[in-house]
Amino acid sequence: MNIVPIRNEKDYQNALNRLEDIFDAKKGTEEGDELEILSILIDRFENENFPIDMPDPIEAIKFRMEQMGMKQKDLAEVVGFKSRVSEILNKKRKLTLGMIRKLNTALHIPTEVLVQDY
Repeated sequence: MNIVPIRNEKDYQNALNRLEDIFDAKKGTEEGDELEILSILIDRFENENFPIDMPDPIEAIKFRMEQMGMKQKDLAEVVGFKSRVSEILNKKRKLTLGMIRKLNTALHIPTEVLVQDY
């Protein structure tokens, strides 16, 4: 086992290639240990170099509605009037704390996403 820190793109590609080679290694074996350590190093490198921002709150609501097969009238049952839903989805009305709580409960969208500015 020859594990080194991932410092650049070349190291990253080498680590990914090695991970692919030992992907089916059994836990508790030398290759299994290498797989676990390599996974941690790759994850750390990706988090530092390819951060993923949280989604826009309104886009998250639209995406979740699509996943759940909801229409605007269905969302009106959660946040209030249909006209209010239209204003929210068109970013003409801000989400209130009460709406955020209801959306979190009904659509299971994390509050960290819903409280962001948009």
